[in-house]
Amino acid sequence: MNLFYPTLPAAQWKSLALIALMGSLLAGLYGAAHDQLSYTISPEYFMKLKAPQFWYADFGWPPRVFAAEVGFLAGWGVGLIAGWLLARLGLAQLPAGCRRAATLRAFAIVAGLTLLGGASGLLLGYWRTQASLEAWNEWQELLRLDDLRGFVQVAYLHAGSYAGALLGLLVALWQVRRIKHSA
Repeated sequence: MNLFYPTLPAAQWKSLALIALMGSLLAGLYGAAHDQLSYTISPEYFMKLKAPQFWYADFGWPPRVFAAEVGFLAGWGVGLIAGWLLARLGLAQLPAGCRRAATLRAFAIVAGLTLLGGASGLLLGYWRTQASLEAWNEWQELLRLDDLRGFVQVAYLHAGSYAGALLGLLVALWQVRRIKHSA
């Protein structure tokens, strides 16, 4: 099986594309909402770290709109890859009735563990910022941060969200393979 250049019947290509696009859209929307929370905690995280990375998406709109754009752009590609992998490893081959339920379940697993990972990251970031922030001094100097505590909390939130998304994808892939082999 080749994951990137699959040999599939024509009918499965439509399912594969729709599942990948669904993953892309859901991850992009999640990223936009996620970054609204991030922006609330640390506007500096966006203005001083993310804005230079996503300069091409800054159309001069309000900072919160820009934060949503950044979140969407950071998430859609990850979702596209996750959707493609889920479809390729089993969802696209399932019968139509089973495919819909399995797809919704797979994306719910990914979203749920991403949320749990983000919440865990945020709590860990909050806990870590109650102690010394000396390890982050280089970031503070480099970016000239005024609110280092908020910046660190958002860094942990983002790391936790990506870790949760990866775990969620792995669990969903396992679930899809299990369903495919039992169908």
